[in-house]
Amino acid sequence: MSHDELKEELLTGDDEYRRLHDEHQEYERRLEELHQRTLLSQDDEFEEKRIKLHKLALKDRMEMLLRRHTHERVPA
Repeated sequence: MSHDELKEELLTGDDEYRRLHDEHQEYERRLEELHQRTLLSQDDEFEEKRIKLHKLALKDRMEMLLRRHTHERVPA
């Protein structure tokens, strides 16, 4: 099974993975909104850094779940 197929399986069958994915997507939308501004205020720059850190933490957790799921699928 490919990496993308495993992600899709987790999106449909794992509530935690789906929640993390949805939250990651929401942060991505927020970053896009910030990047559409011509000039970022200090608060905007702080917000951008905070969002990036949260996105990275979410991505790490999602990858951990993906690795665990992959490991569980491997026959012993």
